[in-house]
Amino acid sequence: MVIRATVQHRFLLHFRPFLSQCPSAHSVSSLQNLGQVVREEVEAKNYVKIPDLFISLESCQNSNPFSFFSSFPQNVQVQIVDEILQSFIPIRPRSKPQLAYSYLLSYTLQSSHPFPLALAILQRTLRSGCLPVLQTRVLLSSAWLERRCLSQSVDDILLQMQTIGYTPDCGTCNYLLSSLCAVDQLPEAVKVLNGMGGAGCIPDSNSYGTVIGAMSRVRKTAEAQDLLKQMVVQYGLTPGQGILVKLLAALRANREIWNAVEIIEFLEKEGNSVGFESYELVIEGCLEKCEYVLAAKVATGMTERGFIPYIAVRQKIIEGLCSFLNDIAGRSSHGLWQSNAARGS
Repeated sequence: MVIRATVQHRFLLHFRPFLSQCPSAHSVSSLQNLGQVVREEVEAKNYVKIPDLFISLESCQNSNPFSFFSSFPQNVQVQIVDEILQSFIPIRPRSKPQLAYSYLLSYTLQSSHPFPLALAILQRTLRSGCLPVLQTRVLLSSAWLERRCLSQSVDDILLQMQTIGYTPDCGTCNYLLSSLCAVDQLPEAVKVLNGMGGAGCIPDSNSYGTVIGAMSRVRKTAEAQDLLKQMVVQYGLTPGQGILVKLLAALRANREIWNAVEIIEFLEKEGNSVGFESYELVIEGCLEKCEYVLAAKVATGMTERGFIPYIAVRQKIIEGLCSFLNDIAGRSSHGLWQSNAARGS
């Protein structure tokens, strides 16, 4: 609870500069409590007026204006929040309710029963084109992990959205994945990724890309390679070039250059395109390990697909091959001399 309180404080601070720039002509009086005004509009079902109330800074510095929901039964909370979300859909510009979405999501995630309501709010927020504030990732991850500690499966938690009239989708799951990765909960992110299908959310390239990118960042290359192969073989997805570069860079940093070459060959075999940067990165990794023959092999495949390695890289490959061949010739000559000397003796 201490962590949640700290995050909530930072959450509120995050909006102060933004709110201070808003026009104050229609702002809520400093003598009034914004939460009370919001409650009055909720009780009157004037939900479309709620976004206009969030232009006052003074009355929402130290508390969430939706905190009064805690006095309502859970089923009433769900009904009211659903009505609020539906009333926000036709509002234009679509970003107008952004603050309302954020405070509503923050309150719900810190409540005793965050799911499935928080996922519904998150879904509507994302579909409106808005993004929750960064602190939401911490709150979401914390609430999710607490629920998972109760031995609830990923698909069970996601499918609970259906009980309140919503359907889990890839966008919502992808935000959950990125939140878990942002707080280094990679094993849980993999479980969510693998459990999405059971909830009817087939992972897309962004789903896998988020987790693969996070694993590459901490050089968990074996797990990242497995996920890349899974997304290509099981779902027929194409990894983005940016994610592929991150994985190959991690393999190069780990000096696992043979695995990097294997990844390129695997993608080519599966009919997936590999970009110029990926080829160059792997070739340079080969040269760093003095794997000149391997570098030449990758460069040949690169050229066949219309990419020409940089001239400096080509020169290093040629020089390395020449040195390699000279070493072989030298060892052969030395071996022949020793053989002849043995016969002469």
